[in-house]
Amino acid sequence: MRPVRIALCGLGSIGKAHLEVMLKNSQVTVAAIVDPSPPSKLRSTELGVAHFEHLQEAIHAGNLDGVILATPNLMHVPQALQCLNAKIPVLVEKPISDQVDEAAQLVQLNTQTGVPVLIGHHRAHSSTMRAALAHVQSGLLGRLVSFQGSATFPKPKAYFEQGPWRKEPGGGPLLINMIHEVHNMQMLCGRITSVHAITSNAIRGFEVEDTVCIGLSFESGALGTFILSDCAASPLSWEQTSAENKAYPHYPSSDCYHLSGTQGTLSIPTMTVHKFPKDSEPSWFTPMLVEHLHIEHHDPLELQLAHFVDVINQKHAPLVSAQMGLDNLLAVKAIIESAKTGERISL
Repeated sequence: MRPVRIALCGLGSIGKAHLEVMLKNSQVTVAAIVDPSPPSKLRSTELGVAHFEHLQEAIHAGNLDGVILATPNLMHVPQALQCLNAKIPVLVEKPISDQVDEAAQLVQLNTQTGVPVLIGHHRAHSSTMRAALAHVQSGLLGRLVSFQGSATFPKPKAYFEQGPWRKEPGGGPLLINMIHEVHNMQMLCGRITSVHAITSNAIRGFEVEDTVCIGLSFESGALGTFILSDCAASPLSWEQTSAENKAYPHYPSSDCYHLSGTQGTLSIPTMTVHKFPKDSEPSWFTPMLVEHLHIEHHDPLELQLAHFVDVINQKHAPLVSAQMGLDNLLAVKAIIESAKTGERISL
């Protein structure tokens, strides 16, 4: 098959990451870079690819097999709608949108047109997450009982000095970081059915939250807890334990998720399994066996791009659909609402 021609829209930090993996993939041709900034035009010239300031210009130029949207959140849906109306498959960086009604509009047009939409929750393509999901689906943990998760890490002072908006409502870890965790939880445990959240800003004293405690219930009947904090001197986050993003130091003996069932527990990402001997009755008096699952690690962004190529070539349906992106957004919005009202929120 000939390489697919993909336009990259947005050349910020995540756009540059997408561009890097696109250039390494022999099944992909960078058809165009779409970004109004002068540096993006310079980069396009260096690569010898077409440059456009606006997505519609690239679409009108024609000859596109797909588009990757790495633009600001508020642009995701309007630009994705342009792609669907032009019958061009699109990869939309997460979150699908900041607004539920906009996201629902994209889901509706996606259903009507049948043009593929892949939401860029790249952790869905993680070797670790795929291995964890396979272990859960194997039934070796038994029936799921509980999920314990954490995303605790310290953001430096410069983070807030460079972006003062991060001190205000909407700039905290709930909207910026929690969307990743929600997708991972729903991938492993099934749909979230209710949430109950408490927030605090006691450490920094900013208007926005710095720490969040969340209780969750899942459709499977399992219950979960999640601690989120961007002021904790802790390595217990996906970025610092999974080694998938080289920008962060790695703590190989630490886990950020513990998934327990009636027959055993899986700790992620060390992939440590605690289980009882075969044919023995689970009991806290019985010593558990300990094993470590072996994983062959690959860059999740590279795997996501390879999957998008397969989606364009109609070999696979999107692993993370527009509806899943909407479900993740709804869960985060429910957590925010619960923290605001103090009430348990059903989804």
